[in-house]
Amino acid sequence: MRRFNPDWFIEYKNWLEYSIEKDAVFCLCCYLFRQDVGKQAGGDTFVRTGFKLWHKKEKLQTHVGGVNSAHNQALKKCEDLMKPNQHINNVFVKQTKEEKIKYRIQLNATVDCIRFLLRQGLAFRGHDESPDSSDKGNFLELLQFLADHNESINEVIQNCPKNNKLTHPNIQKDIVNAAACETTNAIIKDLDNGFFSVLVDESRDTSIKEQMAVVLRYVDKKGNVTERFLGIVHVTDTTALSLKVAIESLFSKHGLSLSRLRGQGYDGASNMQGEFNGLKALILRENKSAYYVHCFAHQLQLTLALVRDEMLFEMHNLSKLKKALDMGELQSGQGLNQETNLKRAGDTRWGSHYGTIINLILMFSAAVEVLEIILEDGTSYEQKGDARSTLKLIISFEFAFALHLMKSILGVTNELSIALQKKNQNIVNAITLVNMSKKRLQMMRDNGWESLLAEVLLFCDKHDIPILNMDEIFVVGGRLRRQTPQITNLHHFRVELFYTVIDMQLQELNNRFSEANTELLLCMACLNPSNSFCAFDKQKLIRLAELYPYDFSESDLMALDIQLQNYIVDLQSNDMFIELNGIDELARKMVETEKDVTYPLVYLLVKLVLTLPVATATVERSFSAMKYIKNQLRNRMGDQWMNDCLVTYIESDVFDSIDNEAIMQRYQAMKTRRRIL
Repeated sequence: MRRFNPDWFIEYKNWLEYSIEKDAVFCLCCYLFRQDVGKQAGGDTFVRTGFKLWHKKEKLQTHVGGVNSAHNQALKKCEDLMKPNQHINNVFVKQTKEEKIKYRIQLNATVDCIRFLLRQGLAFRGHDESPDSSDKGNFLELLQFLADHNESINEVIQNCPKNNKLTHPNIQKDIVNAAACETTNAIIKDLDNGFFSVLVDESRDTSIKEQMAVVLRYVDKKGNVTERFLGIVHVTDTTALSLKVAIESLFSKHGLSLSRLRGQGYDGASNMQGEFNGLKALILRENKSAYYVHCFAHQLQLTLALVRDEMLFEMHNLSKLKKALDMGELQSGQGLNQETNLKRAGDTRWGSHYGTIINLILMFSAAVEVLEIILEDGTSYEQKGDARSTLKLIISFEFAFALHLMKSILGVTNELSIALQKKNQNIVNAITLVNMSKKRLQMMRDNGWESLLAEVLLFCDKHDIPILNMDEIFVVGGRLRRQTPQITNLHHFRVELFYTVIDMQLQELNNRFSEANTELLLCMACLNPSNSFCAFDKQKLIRLAELYPYDFSESDLMALDIQLQNYIVDLQSNDMFIELNGIDELARKMVETEKDVTYPLVYLLVKLVLTLPVATATVERSFSAMKYIKNQLRNRMGDQWMNDCLVTYIESDVFDSIDNEAIMQRYQAMKTRRRIL
């Protein structure tokens, strides 16, 4: 070995420190407390110059020595220093047992109130928090409400010293920070120094500050694919280098290493996926096993948006109808029917276009009725003119056909879009879903014309829309053109629209999802347990292991060959593995039956495949949470305060598992407090 091994942090986590600048290992405990006992056990090296003999790992254990060695004596003193109850300040604090009990009750009540506000994503402070205020803000009002319904809490709060009420904003922020730290630590503990992928995206908050959200994807001890929000970082600019520095800083803060990174998931921005200077390239230079995957959901959205725009252009453009939509005029009426209205579509909201089309079909009569009312009772000539042209547009066979064609196409891809947003989605299953969507579109092209036309004719008959004779000459804009080739309505709607739009969608899917043909994905597909492991290919799986040189040595590859032979015979004959449908189910079942212990190298391959990201939906959800937490009324939130609120709000299930005692102990250890627990 010619360099420092990060795995040493696991084995010697109590004392080992590594200096990047000096490229050397030091002992923190001996540096702080070691007595002058000469150069025994390399003590001088680990304190002053640093240890660099990477090929002599045994020297680390030699430094530790026996039970009463100088190192272990220093380690004992260091551990004593870290214990809050043995701190020297506790000796000087004159506090009776009864006062300790009251302080614990008071602090626990404060944590309970803060926990509720964090869980609900609510603001803490009020505009006027003075004693005479009728509304002191959520925190103070909630604390008072709790005291009013609990005599012991009320007694403590009413009689506590004025300099120790635990209601100051700084106290609130310290407790929130303690809660966020405990939540993040629980996530890091669940990761257990395993391999992980990173999902990154950036967005502006309500104060126009550029924020970068970071999500970790990994496989937990039970074999479940997990995506967890790590934090949000303010970046001064969005260049690839700035983002990389911010990621490294966040990793360092939480004890994570780029050496354990096995996947990157970003959108298609050049600063992210640039081949030479993008964030992807910068990380790959340091870790060749950190494979990049372009967000599948983002690619799908680009595909749908392009085809949709082309379709709208071909069908005379629906800008006027969208204008009425944006004005909020087209609603289904009053009362219970108001649940169904026209959703505003957007390129960054998956499924929004499909929902808009479905709702327009369901409430088409109401839309026509509203336009007719505007046409008669409009307040201006412009408003009446827009209503007249829009009404003429939608009460036409062309519009009805376009509406149902887009409904059929988006109906196929909408299922794929929903599936890609699942946190536990894996890349092999995602590719399978993409291929399934391609097959369904091809089936629609081959056999779907008659059923689509019948559906359109039924819709036109229901809403009194003039039906075109398919054998007549197609007329553009209601007038014959002398120099244009004469084609029938059937040719126009079937060939120029139906076939063309589906072909365009298929072509875009093939172009965008080119990952399906890469060697990495083709090898990964061999782990799919569907149909009794019919996709199994030993040579491709060995090749997959070769693509991860940091994780499989030459001896591991030889052992993997034998394990794969035993693995496939064992699992194909095991009834518990017959009906599995995905690699995620395979991972859980292997852990459940302890096959992960029997075939550790095979299970490592499974984990590496599941670790690869599919979509950045979790990151996008964190930005939605950011806009909810840091809204217009809270636009002066600091970066650390916002991050702490987001961690506890987004990862609420982890936060709920943290008990108050852990939060209180961390709060106490932050700095010297007036009271001790």
